[in-house]
Amino acid sequence: MENHQHLSGQRTDNQYKVDLEPVGRRALIEPGMTLLDAAWRAGVEIVAVCGGLGACGKCRVRLVHGEVTPPTAAEGRVFSAAELAAGYRLACQARPLGDVKIDIPPASLSTPQRLQVEGQESGVAVDPVVRPVDVTVVPATLHDLRADTVRLTDALAEQHMPRPFFDQPVLRDLSRKLREQDWSVRLALRRRNQRSEVVGVLHPEQALLGLAVDIGTTKMAAYLLDLASGHTLAKAGLMNPQIAYGEDVVSRIAYANRHADGRHMLQARLMESLNDLIDQLCREARVTHEQIVEAVVVGNTAIHHFFAGLPVRQLGESPYIPAVTEPLDICACHLGLKLASGAKVYLPPNIAGYVGADHVAMLLATDAWRAQKPTVALDIGTNTEISLAVDGRLLSCSCASGPAFEGAHIHAGMRAAPGAVEYVQILEDGVHIQTIGGRPPVGICGSGILDAVAELRAAGIIQRTGRFQPDHPRIVPWDGGGAFLLAPATETGNGNDLLVTRRDVNEVQLAKGAIRAGVEVLLLEAGLTAQDIDTFIVAGAFGTYLDLESAVHIGMFPPLPLERFQQVGNAAGTGARQMLISAEQRRLATQIIERVRYVELTVHPGFTSVYMDAMYL
Repeated sequence: MENHQHLSGQRTDNQYKVDLEPVGRRALIEPGMTLLDAAWRAGVEIVAVCGGLGACGKCRVRLVHGEVTPPTAAEGRVFSAAELAAGYRLACQARPLGDVKIDIPPASLSTPQRLQVEGQESGVAVDPVVRPVDVTVVPATLHDLRADTVRLTDALAEQHMPRPFFDQPVLRDLSRKLREQDWSVRLALRRRNQRSEVVGVLHPEQALLGLAVDIGTTKMAAYLLDLASGHTLAKAGLMNPQIAYGEDVVSRIAYANRHADGRHMLQARLMESLNDLIDQLCREARVTHEQIVEAVVVGNTAIHHFFAGLPVRQLGESPYIPAVTEPLDICACHLGLKLASGAKVYLPPNIAGYVGADHVAMLLATDAWRAQKPTVALDIGTNTEISLAVDGRLLSCSCASGPAFEGAHIHAGMRAAPGAVEYVQILEDGVHIQTIGGRPPVGICGSGILDAVAELRAAGIIQRTGRFQPDHPRIVPWDGGGAFLLAPATETGNGNDLLVTRRDVNEVQLAKGAIRAGVEVLLLEAGLTAQDIDTFIVAGAFGTYLDLESAVHIGMFPPLPLERFQQVGNAAGTGARQMLISAEQRRLATQIIERVRYVELTVHPGFTSVYMDAMYL
């Protein structure tokens, strides 16, 4: 579904399309222009200290699809043969020979993407599954030939602790660490039924840390916590690198099915980026990877399967069945994550094929699952997951809201980065816009397009059906449907008119219609109306920045008093942190699953009519 409406300008026959991921921008360039030219034309700020001469080696990108000119001498000095074979190039040197897609590493962007890592603190009693135990053992001698594991077991017995289990990854370094640390160590013991498992061997003064990660379809948020106090020591965000293989999980599942190594490639890219996040967190907190002895990772069901290396084909085919819904514990070393040698990654349970552990984490963090009065909790994204809680019951569904709220499939769409229009106001004296970072506008992000459509509707510039009023002075001809001039080329950062097209309005209608229809179907199932809703919880990155009045005005949310709405930030990340520091919260997550009744919208008898009504503005 990629066509000229996504691009900066209308395409001519002698132009190539350059898809720049993960920033979600596309550009049209003429033959002979470089990838760096394409980035600049699209308003994407790639680092090029030397001005594009190939001297600094900073503008590194990776070719995902398409063909470019052969490597230059400058690139030969920067990249190894293996890196060139893997598609790495300098943006200032590579010139497309046709339509291409590139992946831009974070280090090559001059301004980091604004990523959602904020959220409520965990606020639960600290009771981690991994605890520290300091032991000093008698050194080995010719008169005492006990094995190192036996010495540790005996030392623990003196502290009235049961015999521990040692897995092979820990055993690889155990003997060396005992001797280097003069036979005094801090063991990280993880509860395992009636026994405990040694997952890390540290210096006695080192704190035990945990990692909580929320992997979204578009973005990832990671948190480093002290397991003793539950405090967050550092947090960081990054774009999900899988975007280069598909903007939504359905596209990624299709990619995995088309390529023999597709599933493993998507998993590997995820691990590479997670390890980058782990490095960043450790540097910020001034700790070592070996101190991270436990991790909790949440994501939707497809992301969960990609992360764990599970098959995904059945998720893309009706009836969309997950390989597993129960919680999993996976050794981090088997995934390639740079944590303590025996650290485990806990994956909470999934609800259904398109409602995953991230939604469970959100319900846990907001306490919505316990609600007695009607409560709606949703996390808006490419796939929006919705739950209705009432009288201890939980109804859940998922709706394909699409990537419009991430800026995709929008003519001037982009993700939340500097220069993206995020707020729009149309007054008698003109159009007022606010961009991220206060930069000249180069595109419009999800909250901006939502705001723009709401303002256009409030001003009477678009009708209830989404059609433009043709006599407005800012309506210009565009692709048969017209467009609204949000900012003229003289005021933008890329020299192009910034437009909101009729197709853009339609994309918002499709997205908001799917979300509203999901809410209404759950209300139908519960025998309730929208006015019965006591609390309406909006979670997630996009939910943090959207204007509630705009969302209500275009009909994405029911017409409730604004005081009934709660915007809670990255609640999935908060839930992951809660499960990281509390065994009880993991038990509650499983309890949530037992209460849920999943509603499949595609076969619900009322869905089609509700969805068609919800499309109107």
